[in-house]
Amino acid sequence: MPVTTPSPRPSESAAPPAPTLRPGSLGTTDIAFFVVSAAAPLTVMAGVAPLAIMLGGIGAPVGYLLAGITLAVFAVGFTTMSRHVRGAGAFYAYITRGLGRRVGIGAALLALLGYNGMEIGVYGLLGTATQDTVHALAGGHVPWLPVSLAGLLVIGYGGYRSIDFGARLLGVLLTAETGILVLLAVGVLARGGAHGLSAASFAPGHVLVPGMAAVLAFAFAAFTGFESTVIYRREARDPARTVPRATYLAVGFLGLFYAFVVWIAIQAFGDAQVVRAAGGDPAGLFFSAITTYVGGWAADAMHVLIVTSVLASLLAFHNAINRYGLALAEEGVLPRALARVHPRHRSPYVTGAVQTVLGAAVVLVFAAAGADPYQQLLLWVNTPGMLGLLVLQLLAALAVPLYFRRVRHREGVLRTVVAPVTAAVLLATAIVLVVAHLDLFTGASTTVNTVLAAVVPLVFLAGLPLARWLRRNRPAVYERFAAEPAAEPAGAPAPATL
Repeated sequence: MPVTTPSPRPSESAAPPAPTLRPGSLGTTDIAFFVVSAAAPLTVMAGVAPLAIMLGGIGAPVGYLLAGITLAVFAVGFTTMSRHVRGAGAFYAYITRGLGRRVGIGAALLALLGYNGMEIGVYGLLGTATQDTVHALAGGHVPWLPVSLAGLLVIGYGGYRSIDFGARLLGVLLTAETGILVLLAVGVLARGGAHGLSAASFAPGHVLVPGMAAVLAFAFAAFTGFESTVIYRREARDPARTVPRATYLAVGFLGLFYAFVVWIAIQAFGDAQVVRAAGGDPAGLFFSAITTYVGGWAADAMHVLIVTSVLASLLAFHNAINRYGLALAEEGVLPRALARVHPRHRSPYVTGAVQTVLGAAVVLVFAAAGADPYQQLLLWVNTPGMLGLLVLQLLAALAVPLYFRRVRHREGVLRTVVAPVTAAVLLATAIVLVVAHLDLFTGASTTVNTVLAAVVPLVFLAGLPLARWLRRNRPAVYERFAAEPAAEPAGAPAPATL
């Protein structure tokens, strides 16, 4: 008589595994879309590049090239480490592995400040950009607050959906916003610019000018968020290759594209006239150029695409924040409830909902105080975020050589020592430049600028007592912080170590 094994009762069956982020969802181009969209190329060019030209003259394109080269050097060590550190915490995981847990916990808090600051402030820009667009196209006026709150709901829904939905949406929006700038470039090149095409922008005499320090500060800020490629490691196809490729693709595209478009704007007005044109109407410089060389319809399209550019940037930062929050919740530093992943969309939807509520709270506080959505909500919230991300880049660069001193590897001294140390020196210089020209970013008083700059070290230093508290009261959480995961997602190769 055959022996049968009774089926386990439902209560005795193993619980189904909790849903996780969907591995293998993103390729190199998808991740690059997230990163470049976060930088908002059209908004940066139309809104900030005229100020760079006004302050630095016709040598401004070189400032964007130099910033791109600096960040490409940073990417060498950064992406090398990405092949060895597989944790989901990105910046703070790298910093922890190189500089220790206490510094890493401070970096985790700084990452939350940086990415939240870069996103939430932009809701003010969404309101003012929509106001400008409605006024330009219809002569009407819309209040900024309902627009910003509606944007919060739209972005919250985008983050709730699957990551491949976000990648497809950002691909469309990014193609549109870069396409209008390419259209401007074609028009200017076809007509030979205002007085013939000139390479004077790249002459040393126009680059080595006092205003170039301010241009460099603007240029480094324009790349903010490019390093977020590593945040998507768990959802990448073949992350050991996809993440580095996406990082180089993003920083290379941004550096070359920014420099090219700024040079095109200079050609549109001519070397002798562009600084005066930028100073007279910085907000209208690109609209005037595209009206002259393409047509009024293109200027109307550019107004609309600036709004979609801002939305794309918000969605990219929202997704990055959600994944940082998810990683910290899984670590046990944030409440475990934030670690829940949607069973169908495989998105960190609880973290996304909290992020949306936080954004709404900040927007409503600024509105209740009667603050200007651009001068105060955008600039005062963005500035600490931008500084925080620059400091994280510096700490990550310092962490690379210290990490590789302690592990056996075959990466070579150029990638593990020379590049990251060089990047650390250049990034420290960039931070000094940004802080020295903080008034250009905020338009605020010295007192306000001092407070905004002080937020970054204060948040970082808050991680030190938090680390001590975790070590004393939750030692298991402290010991697991930024630890290497047990396994890479299916299909991912192991890091190349001895």
